[in-house]
Amino acid sequence: MKYRWYWFYFLLISLNGAYGQVANPVFIPDTISGNSIQLRMHMDSVAWLPGKKTRTLAYNQYNYMGPTLRLRKGQTVSLQVVNEIGDTTNVHWHGLHVASENDGGPHTMVMPGMDWNPQFTVLDKASNYWYHPHFHGKTAEQAMKGAIGMLQITDSVESGLAIPKLYGIDDFPIVVQTAQLDSNNQFLPKGMEDSLLFINGTRGNYGNTAFLNVPAQIVRLRLLNGAGERTFNIGMTNNRPFNVIASDGGFLSAPLTVTRLRMSPGERYQILVDASTLQGQSIQLMSYASELPSGVQGGPTMPMPPGNPPMDSPINGLDFNLLQLNVVLPTANPVTSVPATLTEVHVIPETEAAATRIIRFTAENQMVMDGPFFFNDSTFNMDRIDYRIPVNSAEIWELRNQTMVAHPFHVHLVQFNILERDGNPAPLVERGRKDVVMVESQETVRLIARFETFTDTVMPYMFHCHILMHEDDGMMGQFLVVPNATTSMKHLAHSQQIFEVFPNPVGESLTLNLALASTDEMPDYQIFNSVGQIAEHKTLGKSKSISVDHFPPGIYQIRVIADGKIHTSNFIKN
Repeated sequence: MKYRWYWFYFLLISLNGAYGQVANPVFIPDTISGNSIQLRMHMDSVAWLPGKKTRTLAYNQYNYMGPTLRLRKGQTVSLQVVNEIGDTTNVHWHGLHVASENDGGPHTMVMPGMDWNPQFTVLDKASNYWYHPHFHGKTAEQAMKGAIGMLQITDSVESGLAIPKLYGIDDFPIVVQTAQLDSNNQFLPKGMEDSLLFINGTRGNYGNTAFLNVPAQIVRLRLLNGAGERTFNIGMTNNRPFNVIASDGGFLSAPLTVTRLRMSPGERYQILVDASTLQGQSIQLMSYASELPSGVQGGPTMPMPPGNPPMDSPINGLDFNLLQLNVVLPTANPVTSVPATLTEVHVIPETEAAATRIIRFTAENQMVMDGPFFFNDSTFNMDRIDYRIPVNSAEIWELRNQTMVAHPFHVHLVQFNILERDGNPAPLVERGRKDVVMVESQETVRLIARFETFTDTVMPYMFHCHILMHEDDGMMGQFLVVPNATTSMKHLAHSQQIFEVFPNPVGESLTLNLALASTDEMPDYQIFNSVGQIAEHKTLGKSKSISVDHFPPGIYQIRVIADGKIHTSNFIKN
């Protein structure tokens, strides 16, 4: 790497305390709220290093990342995602409990110049979620270029807590990322030498960490690990304690005082930092990577078996600064104490589990460090449904990592409870609602979740490793939540722009149940295959019947533009 020597020098300076004057204030994205929100994904560029600008992706007016979406539990929201990046994409609402048609998984394809309009009722508890692309094979490329943002939900429980709530004043979004750029300053999606550090898209300027001014009182940091592969071991300088109050999907039962907090890719935690006695001083938010266990990406570099490329990022296994907190005057009405309790956390009893599924993390060669990796020896297949789960069922998933590296495991739709790690109770910090769990090498983790509210016999949800290159390389599976004997198909806030295909799965032909205001001139339809390529583009006949006997088996998306709306649906061709 052209700049690798320079970043190692920067780390040596930082580790010896020669911080100098901090250069860049951390960017705090604006917020968007309301019942109708537009996200315009577009191309841009940023001058992070001397020479060529780095090509980026962003939303709305930004040149990297997007605004923070702020929603309230119980509201109905209509989101318009506009694709202006010249490539197929989508957006996944990471952590949200929504119908699969609104989830933004790989089967949702937003073509260049098109848009997507998911509509749903917010059912989730107050916490910190996020949004990012999830188009298979391009997730790492598009997310690392910046097409991500925070999504915050509030509810009556949060409103009743005496904790910081003033966005950008005492309550701060903190997205931590690392990246690797090539000799032309362009992103390398696999990022195995990810020595550039970003906080909310802000990086330090030549040896100086970015800074954030915080008031001399209790402040709230909403942490998101948005890195492609790196785990951070969060701590403060001088082992200063802080309080963890929330994990991925909601508050803990009570604040937990810690000096370290491990965060793998995709995980979110909220912490309270007491800066009330530090006015005029600065403290560092750190990553103590030297303390990470073997096999965790970001920890000490492991010796490579013959034939494997070295995992030799210059910051692997080193303790380094993430963010400098400069403590300034307190606000007019500061929060000065940490509440004793937060909320009641309900854990699903194991006796309610209708099934136990064993998911093994495997590889063709169990000694490899960079994949490809699989679940149960099978790579991802868009046309294969791995599990069909009856709606309202609780299940135990037993995750057995048989590889040499740790994997952050994410499940769509649900927030789960971690039951055990290698037969031991989950650590206190992991006893809240979670949608990502790190499974270390040779470790077994048991979790329990309830699959409720939504059913769909065609559009699946995903489970996958949240190391983005592992996900893109095929470490992903999918499941359907299907009606049982006592339920029928149901979707809350079902999109009016989704129509149905029948029969589904399809044999030789399909029929659309699309009601058009005008039948004088029939619209065109387009059918896309599972990788976003146009399989057919024709005019819809008045019978609304389409022959598909010439299509190979697989999952397809059909799209019709009529009456000023974009109508989409998915179907399976047997």
